[in-house]
Amino acid sequence: MLSQDELPHYSYADYQQWKGDWELIEGIPYAMTPSPTVTHQRISQRITIELNECLKPCSECESLFAIDWIISDDTVIEPDNLVICYPPREAFLTRPPVLIFEILSPSTAKKDRTIKYRLYQEQGVAYYCLVDPEEQVVQIHHLQQGRYELLAECQQELFDFDLGVCRFSFDFSRIWPSA
Repeated sequence: MLSQDELPHYSYADYQQWKGDWELIEGIPYAMTPSPTVTHQRISQRITIELNECLKPCSECESLFAIDWIISDDTVIEPDNLVICYPPREAFLTRPPVLIFEILSPSTAKKDRTIKYRLYQEQGVAYYCLVDPEEQVVQIHHLQQGRYELLAECQQELFDFDLGVCRFSFDFSRIWPSA
């Protein structure tokens, strides 16, 4: 088995050269394969539609699909859906979003529940929502004194998000594909 010193440690410069979809977390590359399923895409699209509708009255916040968030030279991630409450200055993000949705899949669930959970908590993402398409439930974690607390598990109900600059009620019944 290789020791930590023997493992390669990649940087953003390496990441920029790679073909395909990747995330880089603390120097370790993670392939974003297989591509998201139709169900994943439908849920992601519906989350964005609902967020866009909810954020219409707010001039400071906007909803984005997957986009590179460069946290450091060795950490670049791509959340599924997110909300920022600041104008981005680059073609990518360099500051934390205030709200992130990750849609679980068999290939990403462990990373989303552990590595990204820890990373988002450390970076100060106020709300982290884990979307389980199979169970049709969303776990909503809220950052309280530097640690995530599970606030709710939503399926069909409304949930009130307070982003500081705006508040809105998100209708989770609108994100699930019809059976």
